[in-house]
Amino acid sequence: MTVFDWLIVILLNGSIIAYGIFLSRGVQSSADWFLAGRSLPWWLVGVSMYATAIDSSDLVADSGGTYTLGLSFFVSNWVGVVGGWALAAFVVFPPIYRAGMYTNAEYLEARFGPAVRVICALIQVQYRTLVLAIIGTTLYLTLSIVCGWGNATWWAVAAIAALASVYTALGGLRSVAVTDSLQFVVMTVAGLIIWVLVWNQVGGWDGITQRLNDHETGLADQLLHVGHDNIEFEDVSDAAPVTIERKLLTGGSYDAEAGVITRRTPAWLVAMAFVVVGVSYSVVNHTQAMRMFASRSEWDMKMSVSVAGAAMLVMTFFNLTMGVMGRALFPDSHVLPQQTTDAIYPHLVSQFTEAGLTGFVVAGVLAASFSTFDSIGSTLSALLTRDVYARLFVRDRDDHHYLRVGQWLTPVIIGGSFLYVPFLKGGMLLFYLDLTSAFVVPLLTLFLMGVLTRVHRRAGLIGILAGAGYGAMRLLAGHVAENWGIAILPRLMADPFAAYVFSILITAGTMVVVSLFAGWEPRGALLHEEKTGWLRSSQQELRRIETTPEGPTRLASSLPAILAVLAVATGGMLSFFVFW
Repeated sequence: MTVFDWLIVILLNGSIIAYGIFLSRGVQSSADWFLAGRSLPWWLVGVSMYATAIDSSDLVADSGGTYTLGLSFFVSNWVGVVGGWALAAFVVFPPIYRAGMYTNAEYLEARFGPAVRVICALIQVQYRTLVLAIIGTTLYLTLSIVCGWGNATWWAVAAIAALASVYTALGGLRSVAVTDSLQFVVMTVAGLIIWVLVWNQVGGWDGITQRLNDHETGLADQLLHVGHDNIEFEDVSDAAPVTIERKLLTGGSYDAEAGVITRRTPAWLVAMAFVVVGVSYSVVNHTQAMRMFASRSEWDMKMSVSVAGAAMLVMTFFNLTMGVMGRALFPDSHVLPQQTTDAIYPHLVSQFTEAGLTGFVVAGVLAASFSTFDSIGSTLSALLTRDVYARLFVRDRDDHHYLRVGQWLTPVIIGGSFLYVPFLKGGMLLFYLDLTSAFVVPLLTLFLMGVLTRVHRRAGLIGILAGAGYGAMRLLAGHVAENWGIAILPRLMADPFAAYVFSILITAGTMVVVSLFAGWEPRGALLHEEKTGWLRSSQQELRRIETTPEGPTRLASSLPAILAVLAVATGGMLSFFVFW
């Protein structure tokens, strides 16, 4: 990169961060810091939701994923995330918003008890710090490949994380939401520029198809269509017979002549798994809930889905086809830097050396990283402050004390996420998917069962333990089979895509069984309300904040629902008809 490139990077991102620090002057209370004083309009909430959903991991790690999985992963965004936003805004979050709750974990205590609330907070810390580690790794790959810095790049990544910690800790959600909207512009324009260049280089859709099929017959059909079975091949030609036999305990068929184990998952099951991945992200992930709870009214919260959904529908195609185009141009992953498919996006960027272009694209990757570093930092700080620290340890201090705790926790969270980095060498997206099915999906099931059914209060804790127990067994199934020759799960239940469905069924089924014996709760009942201390007074402060009316006319009142249905329907059409 030239000096001119670095000037672009510093000017674009530095000015946005400086503005975020400037906005921090208005933070006076925990309500300001955690939820921007419930003052955000629908368009800002929607843009911030999208900007924090699309980070450098989507540009880099997800491109590495689509290099292998193709368009099937698009379903996660087009149907899962967009549908999850609609489900959250119209079904799951309204009662939480009306109750003046700050976090989605607070709802789980009101519905299922304190243990579930704390478990929810801790799972989200595990789940989202993993994403922070993925962002850090994608920054490392981008800067090391594009700039050629080598291992010294980690110091630059650490500096970026520290900078994000500073302005997030100072400004909270108010600063984060505004900077997200500005970073959205930078990363969107940069992403579109590099996409057009690569699209022209590969020769458009026909060129992608031709290049993929030239490399491997039928590869274009596998990568360019959602409705294609996921097929994995493992070369075991040099493995001992007992090793092969043990590997087959978790599924697959063995071709002795070719020396290959083939594992096939039906297209419908893969699509269903990716839908669950997306819905889990929208509902369980408090980075999304926090923005919706900061809306100035329920109407604004619901309307934000149309903004975020429209951006997601369009930009998913441009962002994630980079991996497929990269596969067409560089079908052999061994020629990629560090011999990892996660390097495909920065490797494509490095092919274009025009002055200013590289700087603008790197600025876009950094903007995407900042927009999620700050979002996750503030989100997890809110969860740990309210749902662990104030709930279990220090309940009766003043509002200023908890504001400071939230601010100081932000750099601790962002810095601690780097502990995950050594575990990401086998493929960032695949590692993320494994942990999501194990622990996040049971939480999604609790939210849905809590809102939509009358399951008993005690069913929450038992259900999540059952679901997470199955998830942990699935994560260990391959290791146990290969080392001890024991199948701890049936083959189908050991399949990583089937795990999403089984996790929901086991969690929900357990909750129903418990309720059959313990009884059913009144519909819509919240069985806990804070009575004393800061948790109570802070909720009351939110309830006192005036909200804007839901709309002066019947059309305005129904507009959010109409637009949300349109967004979800468009995602379904793209996934199951246009690209199926």
